[in-house]
Amino acid sequence: MDTVSNKTILVTGGAGFIGSALIRFLINETSHTVINLDKLTYAGNLESLASISTHRRYQFIQGDICDRELIDRLLTQYRPDIVMHLAAESHVDRSIDGSAEFIQTNIVGTYCLLEACRHYFARLDIEARATFRFHHVSTDEVFGELGDTGLFTELSPYQPSSPYSASKAAADHLVRAWGRTYKLPVVLSNCSNNYGPYQYPEKLIPLILHKALAGESLPIYGDGQQIRDWLHVDDHVRALYLVALRGKLGETYNIGGGNEKTNLEVVTEICERLNTRILDKPQGIDDFKQLITFVADRPGHDRRYAIDASKIAQELGWQPVQSFESGLASTLDWYINNPQWGRQGLDALPKLDGQTR
Repeated sequence: MDTVSNKTILVTGGAGFIGSALIRFLINETSHTVINLDKLTYAGNLESLASISTHRRYQFIQGDICDRELIDRLLTQYRPDIVMHLAAESHVDRSIDGSAEFIQTNIVGTYCLLEACRHYFARLDIEARATFRFHHVSTDEVFGELGDTGLFTELSPYQPSSPYSASKAAADHLVRAWGRTYKLPVVLSNCSNNYGPYQYPEKLIPLILHKALAGESLPIYGDGQQIRDWLHVDDHVRALYLVALRGKLGETYNIGGGNEKTNLEVVTEICERLNTRILDKPQGIDDFKQLITFVADRPGHDRRYAIDASKIAQELGWQPVQSFESGLASTLDWYINNPQWGRQGLDALPKLDGQTR
């Protein structure tokens, strides 16, 4: 897949779930140099990068994207050809309970990064300016709620419902504005629900798995009929790589797995797979589905998301490899074989009732 000359890529948020998967891909499958800038908040974990942490083409810097002096210094020191911006606060429930960090990181942090890149870009020579790119990684949640039919396209209007999605929508608008006003070479992508190994346990699949194996109740918001389009993280990072290197400047690319599932379907499938996989079940449990518990719905809970990924398929040749069934099977295998992953984070989780994202 590595068909371009070696580049230096600055990844923000590279110790997070998607960011770490991206960096593992870049180190293992390409010949690019990767600079990882991460604040190491609760969801950042360098253990997800242990396999490549000593690689000669990898460098980690702990820092905040809101620290303009640090960003300027890193751009000057490492002279990246591409900035892939993934750093963000991302959990809807946490944004409802406390939105300030989401506004600071997702909006102010993106602004600081854009301004630093704008001044860096202006200092580059003609050759470097011709190849520099700023790739902003966003979410389908900025589009709000779909009806029972239809798909989000790149032209769908923005109608964010939560403080999280509103902060990401604002960041998207800033990136487009810096592209149009200052001619910063930007590309954007909006993805559907990601899943896979190394995910922080507040998210649906690892949370349900951990709780089921512990014999705890499995909370599902409302009636569990909220629909999400599930995308394996390895498929996502392949798409991100294509967008960053070959996406058309100023354009947005929607990335989805084409796997619409209700929350109840996802939890039920996890339980059924565990029923056949786990012979030594927690005491009193014959069927993991008996742990399913419906709880009060969360405020502003969008009913359905689904992505039309035809643009990235047609323009960049990307298609997801994983079906939900194959991806879920391998994901559950990984968590079962790595039982300590996220355990500390699980114990530290706030008492949230649900876990769509």
